[in-house]
Amino acid sequence: MSNHRDTTIGILGSGRVGTALARQALKAGYQVRIATAKPAAENALLVDIVTPGAVAVESSQAAASDLVVLAIPLHKYRTLNPHELAGRIVIDAMNYWAPIDGVFDDFESDPRTTSEVVEGFLLNARVVKSLNHIGYHELEEDDKAAGDVTRRALALAGDDAEAKALVATFIDRLGYDAVDAGPLAAGRSFEPATEIFTGSHTAHQLVALIQKASPLADAA
Repeated sequence: MSNHRDTTIGILGSGRVGTALARQALKAGYQVRIATAKPAAENALLVDIVTPGAVAVESSQAAASDLVVLAIPLHKYRTLNPHELAGRIVIDAMNYWAPIDGVFDDFESDPRTTSEVVEGFLLNARVVKSLNHIGYHELEEDDKAAGDVTRRALALAGDDAEAKALVATFIDRLGYDAVDAGPLAAGRSFEPATEIFTGSHTAHQLVALIQKASPLADAA
């Protein structure tokens, strides 16, 4: 991924989050593929209008990208194809919103974080949780050049160091500082209703909030 213009970004989902991410990734110079549950031919016109420069593809083609972003409603995660995503670097940008999406027992009765549940379902995918704690409109408005002291930071969490490094580069190209929160389970610190989720933070502020949310902080 040394030349990001040769890097392909596959986005599963063409809602507000997916299309905003697609436009921002195109702006950063990436090749972007978008897929939904519908055949690519049915998405082509919409993709041309909403995300000019992106390509409408089948889900299997999106899944074969260098980075795959999950931008579907979380309660539909079982519609994903684990075989297509096996071994792939997958960014989980989904959130569990019980008040809006309804109570979903998969997450209510499981002590794991939502991203851990998704990773368990996907078997061998290299899941990194990120891009879930910035509004779709903010994603295209808050980006700043690297080195700007007011640059907004985004957290990421995952168990695969190489996957996290590639996702961090992607976040930087989108116009944000990437802050490593730790293993995938640490994604709990930026799920909905957390201080990280509900605000905008610089890297320095975000590091402090992640440390504050750490179980080690409670033990200290």
